[in-house]
Amino acid sequence: MTVEVLTGPGSDELLSGPGRPTTRPAQPPVSMIERMTLILDAFDGSTPTLTLLGLAERTGLPRSTVHRILDQMIRLRWLAHAPGGYRLGMRPLELGGLAADHNEIRDVVSPLLHELCQRTGMVGHLGVLDGREVLYLDKAGGRYTASIPTRLGGRMPAHCTALGKAMLASLEPSIIETSFRDRLPQLTPRTICDRAELHRELTRIRHRQGIAVDIEESVTGISCVAVPIRGRGAAIGALSLSGQVGGDRTALDTARLARVLVEVAHEAGRALFPRHARWR
Repeated sequence: MTVEVLTGPGSDELLSGPGRPTTRPAQPPVSMIERMTLILDAFDGSTPTLTLLGLAERTGLPRSTVHRILDQMIRLRWLAHAPGGYRLGMRPLELGGLAADHNEIRDVVSPLLHELCQRTGMVGHLGVLDGREVLYLDKAGGRYTASIPTRLGGRMPAHCTALGKAMLASLEPSIIETSFRDRLPQLTPRTICDRAELHRELTRIRHRQGIAVDIEESVTGISCVAVPIRGRGAAIGALSLSGQVGGDRTALDTARLARVLVEVAHEAGRALFPRHARWR
């Protein structure tokens, strides 16, 4: 499931804004790039404007340090002044526009995702794999979207989301072994934290033709079903449907949801691949 909440974090796992897990380094960041990244990551959809104090609290950096960096980031258009504080500037938007592959995937798949959410009444996500994380390209579901604390452009550890597991299962096991050598962060008591168990889970997903299920692995009370959008080789993205889990943990009809997701993923693939010859 694609939810951005931590439960019972360790000393190095903190919330960077509402519903946004991030891992703060054990030692304070030294380089300017690391500090700038902390500041940029502090903004989210629910808090597009932050004060100096708010940025210092979210990043853990001294206010004097944040103030000095803000002046440079404003000059370079990474940030801009806003009523009540600071907001993202035009440079991130300009660079985001260069991510043509992601834009094309979103342009093609998002209408299918939104129509699917209207039919099922559930919250849907479109995501791509970025290293060990899922990057959310879209979220749909009307008034129900607020029940799932995710956001467009947000990230989650791939190993504890249905979206992430669906895409990881399309990779060679040797790639997984190389990518997941460090400790796997635990977001809930049900998160898979053992690498051997993660390999077994991905094997099960491969045997199910890529269908992945997350039952409260990202946030307690939320479950998710996801399927990959396949190219030639590894998945280029994944689609998911999420909902709340009842007390008997049977709130989602995973088999039915998997069937409709597979149909939509196939339709997305047929629409995408003629426009992406390099994936054929």
